[in-house]
Amino acid sequence: MAREIIHTNKAPQAIGTYSQAVKTGSTVYLSGQIPLVPETMELVDGDMEAQIRRVFDNLTAVCEAAGGSLTDIAKLNIFLTDLGHFPLVNEVMASYFAQPYPARAAIGVASLPKGSAVEMDGVMELNN
Repeated sequence: MAREIIHTNKAPQAIGTYSQAVKTGSTVYLSGQIPLVPETMELVDGDMEAQIRRVFDNLTAVCEAAGGSLTDIAKLNIFLTDLGHFPLVNEVMASYFAQPYPARAAIGVASLPKGSAVEMDGVMELNN
């Protein structure tokens, strides 16, 4: 099965040896997104809610570039440098997703790229 590399200028460019996403058949593997503003490649200004929203906006852009949307995400992984922000992640996530929600993991980590406090990746299944 052929692989298709997904790329969009509406999400941050890869800052390493990876692609924003890779599509194999109807499955799309989404690389981790941190709260970088695509135009500046700098962390978004603002509080933790602004960071979480920027990550969901970046994921949205990559999902759309692959021909899907956030609602097509089957599995979402959330990495936080402070699990105390987990209730806020739930609150913000509820404004981006509706039931049925994707499968999900929330993992506490010591650090993330560029000093970010949150990163998310996932697996999307397209229905076309």
